[in-house]
Amino acid sequence: MQYSFASRTAAMLASPVRHIRENARRHSFISLAEELPAQELFPVKLLEEAAHDVFGSGPDALQYGEPEGYFPLRAWLAGEWEQRKGVRVPPGQILLTTGSQQAIDLIIRLMVDERDPVLVENPTSPGCLQVLSMQGAQIVPVESDGEGVIPNKLEALMIRYRPKLFFATPTFTNPTGSLWSAARRQEILDLCRHHEVLVVEDDSYGELHFKQKNESHDKSPHGQSRKFAETYPSLFALDHAGQGGQVLYIGSFNKTVAPALRTGWAAGPAPLIEGMYALKQLADMQSSTMNQRLLFQLLTSSRFQWHEHLAMLNKEYSTRLQLILELLKRPFWKDVTYHIPSGGMYVWVQLPDGLDSALLLKAALPKGVAFMPGALCAVGSEGASHIRLNFSHPGREQLLMGMNLIGETISEFTARS
Repeated sequence: MQYSFASRTAAMLASPVRHIRENARRHSFISLAEELPAQELFPVKLLEEAAHDVFGSGPDALQYGEPEGYFPLRAWLAGEWEQRKGVRVPPGQILLTTGSQQAIDLIIRLMVDERDPVLVENPTSPGCLQVLSMQGAQIVPVESDGEGVIPNKLEALMIRYRPKLFFATPTFTNPTGSLWSAARRQEILDLCRHHEVLVVEDDSYGELHFKQKNESHDKSPHGQSRKFAETYPSLFALDHAGQGGQVLYIGSFNKTVAPALRTGWAAGPAPLIEGMYALKQLADMQSSTMNQRLLFQLLTSSRFQWHEHLAMLNKEYSTRLQLILELLKRPFWKDVTYHIPSGGMYVWVQLPDGLDSALLLKAALPKGVAFMPGALCAVGSEGASHIRLNFSHPGREQLLMGMNLIGETISEFTARS
């Protein structure tokens, strides 16, 4: 039978991401493409103990739960944000989702009609761009500099397009790892308030920050070394935890605890949370209560120290970042430019002039290595000359070998040209 798929699915079905993931299952294949944390840092033993306690509590752990999400975990999030970030939000204005990707999907389906203009940082998360494309949105890219999104560029687009939404990641943008300055955050929030544009703030990488050395290896014209991300409040905090009605705050535990728990959140104005809640019931009724209870049991265990766990992740990822930065100094990579990320899990690399990242990926895959081609992270032609490299998941030997193989492929292309 010949199947007639919806036209919006064409780009998704043709995406190289599925091919990369299929290859990644091969033995000895090295992927620097995926959004994976380091699995050897998962708190496996403590999660095992937490699971024992959850299942020991009786069959209620396997029953349907609250569609909004397990209330004790929502209350824990509210307490954590108030204690560490000065953000006060009632648990009733927090919706637990199946990762941050579902939160993005729900708010887009709630707010965006076909051809509605939506502003996005450029580059931005591939997942966000995919959902917007599937919804038929008109995706409008916004230019950034070393301080964040450029205010006059943003305002000009707001006046021209009158968008409903602006997707932003002020703290460690995927894929660049950049960090907006404190002043820029307030300026952008003020503009969104003035033009009545809802900000969807993705803070999925906000806990993964690195202390930079005084000297900078940054090879980009706008790059600046940052030191402490926690000194910059989120847009959500600046909007008084959504009480200003201007910011929806999303994130997840996927990058900090374990992706398989599939636990994310959306927090913000009550009408938005209620609308997303209604859509979520149509999508999957509820996210896994069992996973949420397991996560809550871990977070409240006397044997697990959440803040120490985050410090351990940041120390290890900082080491891995330094390794990939050293590898980028090797001769294979001499003609690329890149920005040193302040946090997150990626380095965003601009290829030598004239080199297309999609063609480079095709040549790299037979060698047993993959990266994320920049076109999947950007609107327009800018992404074609960039690649995103994940440094959090590969071990030291894999990272060394993978970077050598990609560098060798770049060298072969540049030699031919």
